[in-house]
Amino acid sequence: MEDASEQVERQRGLWFEELAVGTRYVHAPGRTIGEADNTLFSALTMNQQAVHVDETYASQQEFGGRLVNSMMTLAMVVGLSVNQLTQGTLVANLGFEEVTFPAPLFHGDTLHAETVVVNKRPSMSRSGQGVVTLQHEGRNQKGELVVQATRNVLWKMNPR
Repeated sequence: MEDASEQVERQRGLWFEELAVGTRYVHAPGRTIGEADNTLFSALTMNQQAVHVDETYASQQEFGGRLVNSMMTLAMVVGLSVNQLTQGTLVANLGFEEVTFPAPLFHGDTLHAETVVVNKRPSMSRSGQGVVTLQHEGRNQKGELVVQATRNVLWKMNPR
């Protein structure tokens, strides 16, 4: 039970009003992706693409080994942003306008994520909420861009 005289701060994302267009948020920590992560994600999503799950096949292809499933790369970049931006303040994911994967991610690579607020506006149909456009970027430990995605979300305004 909380003491009425004690100030309590609960972890949360940012309210709509706290977001500033053009601000870049650097999310930490990064996440090193292992073979088990990639294999499990591929199995859970029914994606048995040989470049993700068959080392013999993948080693004979252009990149010389298994690639991290690109859908996992995208999901992890969004996931890395949650604690800093949207924990408890996101209403809904509205969609992605564009997603690109300019370079592959491999087992043992560490994924780092950043997010830029591209645009924001109050919702025209939902009181107390706003629509925010985010540009997510994921880079490996060498700084190479491995995923970039433009995402639209419905965001809570501060109820106070």
